Amino acid sequence: MLLEAKNLDFSYGDRPVLRSVCLSVRAGEIVALLGPNGSGKTTLLRCLLGHLAATGAVNWEGITLSAWRRRDLAKAVAYLAQSPAWEPEQRVSDVLRMGRAPYLQAFGLESARDIDVIREVAGRLALTDLLDRPLDALSGGQRQRVFLGRCLIQEPRALLLDEPNTWLDLRNQVELGHLLVDLKRMQNLAILMASHDLNLAGQFADRLMILSQGSVAAVGPPAQVLRPELLEAAYGLPMERIERDNGRIYVFPGFTKRDELDVNDNG
Repeated sequence: MLLEAKNLDFSYGDRPVLRSVCLSVRAGEIVALLGPNGSGKTTLLRCLLGHLAATGAVNWEGITLSAWRRRDLAKAVAYLAQSPAWEPEQRVSDVLRMGRAPYLQAFGLESARDIDVIREVAGRLALTDLLDRPLDALSGGQRQRVFLGRCLIQEPRALLLDEPNTWLDLRNQVELGHLLVDLKRMQNLAILMASHDLNLAGQFADRLMILSQGSVAAVGPPAQVLRPELLEAAYGLPMERIERDNGRIYVFPGFTKRDELDVNDNG
């Protein structure tokens, strides 16, 4: 098991945020974290990296989190925050080079391998023509691809992504999903991502986990987790489900009669 966490608890002061959370992710698997705002998704990701000190156990590749050197953990696990920090004048190439920080030689010198990895990832994410541009000259979607590229340039064995679809239009969201599937298959990556898009997560993830008020409300394959009764309990609104002949499942909010009347009254 590449990642295994058991009985994680975390509180901000006297406010519990995670309650006895257990989680595992295998190499070559995509797991999506679902749940409403405030359910603990981002906090869980940060606890898994040691950015926040939770009680319980976190093991990466069978080694407890506290035993990892930060440099070695950065080679094994890449993290894309929900709102990455950036400077307007930074060039795309500068940001991508940051992904090689755990590998740089003395005095920060780049090796031929570092240059090759940056070139390869830039090509894969259609960033080659943007390398000399400053970040403030890019669209939000382009910047998000740059930050994802920085993660891939770390050559990690696991990716932790906090709402990676932020700023991406629909086409790029779907392309990101296909890219993640390719990465798990071709590079045997373990991918854990927080998401608000139930349907995209259901199409691309192998397993889904719903967090509700800091606890695990459900975990399993998409067909097992994307059930109206589970989603209604987590999100607090009626849900409906459609199953296509090809096996694809789609869920969406249902409408009560009052909702329908309000829509009609508003024109």
